[in-house]
Amino acid sequence: MKQIPFLTSCYSKHKLTAKTGSSKSSGRSSMLELEKNASSTESAGGVSARKGSVEEYNELAQLGYKPELQRNRSMLTLLFQSLAIAAIPYGEGGPLMSAIVGGGPLSIFIGWIIADRGKTLLSFITGWTWLVGNWCITLSVNFGFTSLLAGTISIYKENWKATSWEMLLIFYGVCIFTLFCCAFGNRFLPMVDTFCAAFTALTIVVVCIALSVKADAGRHTAAYALGHYTSAFSGYGGFTFFIGLLPPAYTFSALGMISSMAEEVASPTTQVPWALSLCVPVGGIAGLFFILPICFTLPPMADMMDAPYGQALPYIFHLVMGTPGGAVALSTLVLVIVLFCSISITNAASRTTWAFARDNALPLSRLWAHVNTRLGVPLWALVLTTVVQLLLGLINLGNTTAFTAFISMGVIALAASYAVPIVISMVHGRREVSSARWNCGKVGWVINIVAVSWITFEVFLFSMPGMLPTTATSMNYASVVWAGFGVMAAIWYIAHARKVYKGPPESDGLQ
Repeated sequence: MKQIPFLTSCYSKHKLTAKTGSSKSSGRSSMLELEKNASSTESAGGVSARKGSVEEYNELAQLGYKPELQRNRSMLTLLFQSLAIAAIPYGEGGPLMSAIVGGGPLSIFIGWIIADRGKTLLSFITGWTWLVGNWCITLSVNFGFTSLLAGTISIYKENWKATSWEMLLIFYGVCIFTLFCCAFGNRFLPMVDTFCAAFTALTIVVVCIALSVKADAGRHTAAYALGHYTSAFSGYGGFTFFIGLLPPAYTFSALGMISSMAEEVASPTTQVPWALSLCVPVGGIAGLFFILPICFTLPPMADMMDAPYGQALPYIFHLVMGTPGGAVALSTLVLVIVLFCSISITNAASRTTWAFARDNALPLSRLWAHVNTRLGVPLWALVLTTVVQLLLGLINLGNTTAFTAFISMGVIALAASYAVPIVISMVHGRREVSSARWNCGKVGWVINIVAVSWITFEVFLFSMPGMLPTTATSMNYASVVWAGFGVMAAIWYIAHARKVYKGPPESDGLQ
């Protein structure tokens, strides 16, 4: 890919002439309305809601697309959305049990610090992998809210335990709530992301002060807080440390999803990569102020193995704060962040669904690719994204182990979809990206090599069971789930998609 404005999440390179006649027609039609629509603006919380400049219209027309979404976002609001998706207190705190099993403070601290037809078929495979990753990681956030809420309530009411049906209903409530927010509040979502970024910073400061002041479970030396390590819990021996890297890897796994918001920001070829590149250092520094007080006040790790619903964070808050009320107060702050994350990540996933449908890659693509002109959102793509989660949530009623596999699957699928365009670019000698409007220059080779190496290891890591010895309950079935989605995609491609799917257009003509 060269300078494509992240329209369909970079499946692969394709000829512009491969677009269907209807796409070309819509491109010509958008050009006729260029001057009229390019000057059309409306206020959306102080952010321009125009459909795009003349240059942006030209670029979309060259790619065979008709601009349909309002450009009501800026680089800063994209950055805030990526931080909302990262949801650092939840991203690190939700799977914190993995870091405890993975050795304790050393893993927590270090993990955060390092944290043609053939081409058409490859783009289809990559696109499906990307889409499934979007769906599964969104599912993991929404159900993560459910588990964290249950864990928080059980701290306050020790005898309370949610049934599988109650967990499912809470999960459904979260999904439907985010659906309505994304469908009817689109013009306000940039402000929501901005508020979420500020609220996250406030939460980190409050947690840092509260844990540092109370420390009812005791305070540790710097040597313990930054270097203590034990392999007693996981059964992996010397490999235990790497299990502890799961929380930071999960936190930043979905950042690439904001590329699907490219048609809602001006100058996406520069603003989107700037937002992505700034999120990691900004989020990384902020995250240190969240994990350091936890490491310095961490209760005995053996006591946390029995944390309700596997949620170590509210349990740690309880022991460190010394009262259920203090734990609930801090956990509530984190829950609010998770709810914001659910809205932001659902919004991004719906745009990925819409973009893939626009290229005729899904069953009933015309329906999912339709944009509701009154709401300014791809409403049916949003509905499909939500319905998929609701259906997958039913699995938890019968088998929690199988359901957990979808969470790991989200990280694996997103990572694999990131790797494909990077590898293709490297095989081509990075010729295409070297002349892009935003690029990393000569350092790009080093970044690409490190990225592919980490992704390879990450896919392996998230495919492993959390503990040994492995049983039918503790087994990680993520690879099986991935294979299942792969079979479904293959059947659809052979049955119909190969006849209509031409892949996303090549962007080399854009200057």
